[in-house]
Amino acid sequence: MPTNIDRLRTRFIEYIINETPTVRTLIFSDKQAARAKPGQFLMVWIPGKEELPMSAMVVQGKEDYAAVTIRKYGFGSTSLYEKKIGEYLGVRGPYGNEFKISKNSKNVLLIGGGTGLVPLMRLLRELNNAKIACTFLIGAKSQEEVFFENTADTFLDRVDHKVIVSTDDGSYGRKGYTTDIMTDLIKTETFDAVYTCGPEIMMKKVLDIASARSIPVQASVERHMKCGIGICASCCIAGQLVCKDGTIFGADQLQSMVEFGVSYRDKAGRRMKF
Repeated sequence: MPTNIDRLRTRFIEYIINETPTVRTLIFSDKQAARAKPGQFLMVWIPGKEELPMSAMVVQGKEDYAAVTIRKYGFGSTSLYEKKIGEYLGVRGPYGNEFKISKNSKNVLLIGGGTGLVPLMRLLRELNNAKIACTFLIGAKSQEEVFFENTADTFLDRVDHKVIVSTDDGSYGRKGYTTDIMTDLIKTETFDAVYTCGPEIMMKKVLDIASARSIPVQASVERHMKCGIGICASCCIAGQLVCKDGTIFGADQLQSMVEFGVSYRDKAGRRMKF
């Protein structure tokens, strides 16, 4: 028999936030999704279209509410992006493991890009509650694609923190990549852990930089998922099922994944290079 989290729950979209010209956050009432741990994901069904794995976004100040943040891109994501207030979607989960916060941590570094920022936002709230100082690096292609900067600052209202934005074209914040800023930061600051989610090539660079200085790393890995519960194995990487064993993996696990940062499999199972 399915558990409560495995049963598809129909939820109506109550609010929509336009984050950028191509990114929206859809907010809905759902107790189980609202209680997701940092790094856990939902399987989101777009009626008549597709089912997608999506990180569970935190909704500050609204008990029992959750959200998903979607970038308009492919068939499924565009269908979800175009949903309107009052329309419904289906939700399963939350699934997967979570980011771990060490009790000994005093200062941590978070690095995210694109919609990979979503699981890090829920982690920010936990770090704030634990009163752990935090530096949050946000990467985007250009100024119009920057989002969650002010939200992150709000989530970290109880701790010493910095929110640093970089854009590829230099139109906002610092010009360049988050990994360039990371390289500079670790020369002068001590971090007890690094957490990352975003483009896999970026995360591979984060892993390499942190590992060279023996800083523990946790990364949220994305792979194509069809079931989300470990049956179809379409999300397999180096013998690990991203949906069941992840999506959060530590440095030792990531380094054993020869595909990480190099290649992935498309919906048909074909190996593709990043």
